[in-house]
Formats: sequence, C-alpha cells, structure tokens
Amino acid sequence: MTINDFWLTSGWHLLDKDQTGCLVPTEDFMRAYFYRPEVAPIDESCEAEIALHKKLVESPFIKLEKTDLEAIKDKDVVFNYEVILKFREFLSNYPTLEAAYLAIARGQPINFPPLFVDQLVQIILRNILNENSFALQIRASELFFRTQVVTIAEDEIMVADEAVVQLQAEQKNIDKKGSNQLEVDIDILRESSADNYWERSDKFDTSIDLAYTKPGLDALARVMEKWIYHFLSIEVSVQPMQKIEDDKWSWHLGLDSDSTSILNDLYEGLDVSEERLKQILCLFQLEAKEGFKESMQGKPVYVGLAMGEKSIIKFKPQNLLTNLPLADLL
Repeated sequence: MTINDFWLTSGWHLLDKDQTGCLVPTEDFMRAYFYRPEVAPIDESCEAEIALHKKLVESPFIKLEKTDLEAIKDKDVVFNYEVILKFREFLSNYPTLEAAYLAIARGQPINFPPLFVDQLVQIILRNILNENSFALQIRASELFFRTQVVTIAEDEIMVADEAVVQLQAEQKNIDKKGSNQLEVDIDILRESSADNYWERSDKFDTSIDLAYTKPGLDALARVMEKWIYHFLSIEVSVQPMQKIEDDKWSWHLGLDSDSTSILNDLYEGLDVSEERLKQILCLFQLEAKEGFKESMQGKPVYVGLAMGEKSIIKFKPQNLLTNLPLADLL
C-alpha cells in the first residue's frame, strides 16, 4: 500500500509523538509561528523588533520580559506577537496538542483567535490519518477545520472550500462590476480521480459529494470514527442513513448549530418546516459496543449535519467528543 504525504504546510512534520501517538510541541513547531509574515521583520522594523524576533527564533519557548514587547514601535506587530505568545502559553499547559484541544472542546476559555483551534484540528487529523491511503477520507476531513459551501443538484450534494470558492469567484468576476453571481470551477474528487488530491492537498481546491450512498459520505463517516477513537479510545460504527424512524429515539447530536437546533425540535415533537428540514444534508447512526453510559447500551446516537445561511457548513468536530453519552469513566 502506497502511503502519500499531504498537508505539507500544516506543521505536523515538525512535531514529536509521545508513547501513545499523541503530538508533542517542539521548538521547530513553535519557531514556524515566529516566521509567519505577521511577525517576521521587514525593512522598516525597528531594532527592538528585530532583536525580539532573533531571540524567539533561536529559542522559541524562551520566557520574555515585559520590556521586550514594550520597546517595539509598531503596535500592530506587538499585538501579533501577543496572540502567538498566548497560544504558546496555552499549549505549555498541556502535554500534547490533543490534550490542549480536548480542553478547549470541553469549555476551557481561550484568549487567541479560533483560527489557531482550526489549525490544531488540522494537525491532529494529519496525525490520525497519517497512514491513510484513501484520498476521499482526507478530503472529507477538511470539513472538520475549513468552512464549506454547499451546492445541491439532483442527486448530488457538493461541498467545496468557502475560501477557495470566494477567491475563484473574485478572480473570475473581477471585470464584471456589480456582479453578485459566483462563477467558479472546482474539480470534483471522485473515487476514479482521487489520486489527483495528493499533489494539491494544501490548496483545498477540490469538492466532494456528500449525497446518500456516495463514497464521499462514507469517507466522512470513517473519519468521524477515527476522530472519536483517537481522543476517547472507544470504537464506534458510523453509518449514513436517510431518515430517523425510531419510537425509542434516545440521543442525538448535531455537527453544527443548525442541525443541533433542528434535531432538538424533532426530538421534542415540535413542528419543523420543510425549509428547515431541507437544511439537513446528512444523517448518521452512531453505535458503540462499549464506552456509553448504561442507559444507552445497545442504542444508537443519531448524528446530523446541516447547512446554515448562504448554504454554508460550519462543522463542529468538538461535538463528537463532548456530546456523546459517554460512561463516567470517560
């Protein structure tokens, strides 16, 4: 089996692993943040800024003095440094990236932008999927950390990266003043063309079909299984389904705010409009032989994924870790 490399710019390659296979921050990993353009010195940088950058590049975990930042003239640069340093401090409180992310998922407040959390998700997924040869699963996992835009046509539910769609639309419509129409051409990743993904994995410029019975939906289900096992060490089975028909419906979770709201209303027996029901793109049945609380033994958890305003998916992978009916020992 050929093992392909992917997400070369994620930072995963700069990390170490502990005995359990979880990711441990290294100086090289932290150093990469100080090479980001937001803090990298430019010709106009003052001496204090250049000196601080040199210090952090040489020793990325060095403790700074308050005066190190106060001496920098450009306060925008100071702000950017403070953001990265807050992220560094947060990571230093946990033995692994997984432990840091799980703390965030369970409600630990953060004082840095959510973008850093998305980066953690990507890096952890890169670790989980390291020896995975199925490109469709890698592409499906992009939903976990990048916002997607949905296009529905006949028996297809195509999802593509929102940022890529917007960029292509701007480039194609640059000469069409006042045009609000998105004109994009995103390659569809199918089983027959899946190998095209590897060389362009860092571009996030392919779409995937999440319609029922399609390989893309199955790929997403397999990634969900692996995500849960990596963090919680429980084996689950996730199977796509079309409709919930269960008089003993006991537990559900949404993978986004819209599906959570819709499933809550359905569970409570409230009327849900056709318009809201059409927001639901995918349904799954999740089961576990072990690891669930006693009252949920042998019962399924129903999982939903929906699109919100402007046909956008904002996937919340933390819900798979915090909203399951886990036994107390987990």
